[in-house]
Parts: sequence; C-alpha cells; structure tokens
Amino acid sequence: MQLLNLELYICNRRINVCGGRPMKTAPLDEARNKAWKLFLTTNVLVLELIEQELADAKLPPLSWYGVLWVLEQSPGHKKRLHELAQEVLLSRSNVTRLLDRLEAEGLLSRERCPRDRRGAFACITPAGLELRQRMWAVYSQAIAKYFTHYLSDEEVAVFTKAFERVLAGVRGEE
Repeated sequence: MQLLNLELYICNRRINVCGGRPMKTAPLDEARNKAWKLFLTTNVLVLELIEQELADAKLPPLSWYGVLWVLEQSPGHKKRLHELAQEVLLSRSNVTRLLDRLEAEGLLSRERCPRDRRGAFACITPAGLELRQRMWAVYSQAIAKYFTHYLSDEEVAVFTKAFERVLAGVRGEE
C-alpha cells in the first residue's frame, strides 16, 4: 500500500511543522498515515456540517465566529490587527477583508493605536458580542452532534492529550 504524502497547509500558508528545529522522525507507517487521513477527512466533513448548521440558522460562517471570539476574549475586547491575524490563522490580507465585512455589519470597529500611529486595533461591538453568542448556541450544539457525541470521556482525554502534544511540537514548545 502506498502511503499518502501530505504537506500541512493552514489558510494557504505552509506551516513549519518542526518549530524551526531539524526533526528526527521515522518514515510514516500505515497506522499513522491512516490516523492522519481520518483526521483530515473528519475535520473537513465536521466543519462542513457545522457551516451548514450555521447557514440553516441564517448565521454567518465560522470564520466570523473565530474573529469575534478572539476579540471577546481579549483584554478590553480589542486586539492589534497583526495579532488577530496570527490567532485566527489567516493571512493579514484575508483578515483585513474579513474585518472590512464585519465592520460593515457593525460587528466591530477599528481604532488607532495611541503608541504606534501605523497600528490599529479591531474592537468588538455590542452587536458583535450578541452575534457571537447566538452563533455559539448553534456551533456548540453542532460540535456535540457531529463530534463529541461519538466519543467517550476516555477518548476525549486521549484526543486532548494527543493534540496538545502535537500542537506544542509544531510550535516548538516541547
């Protein structure tokens, strides 16, 4: 059986999967390749179902939720634009276009950074907070329906530990 060879791309950017250090890895075996393919397939299908649930509820796409959530969790409900781009895993130009749409809908505003005249903050508005909460009601139910419903408590613990370890590794934190 030929193993599937995939590079990891997030939002059209190649991710440095070794945290800047040389990686010493064994060749990809069938079990790990199967796990990788199942992860990718599950991710795509579950996200499509969640997006459909949001659309059926006449709510915007999940990318809007990500921006609104990051802003809501940020001190003062605002974040520098370049920091926001890093947290939502979008390029700066994609974030700018998305922020333009959110601003046009009255869900966020922009304000200049007093310490850096070139910098700006994205700030969530009360309408943005309200929409994020409405989206969460649908999003959280969809996560339960299409993902966690199929997992035992033990499997959730294993998934969590495994993904934390992978994330730390690709960020160079291990």
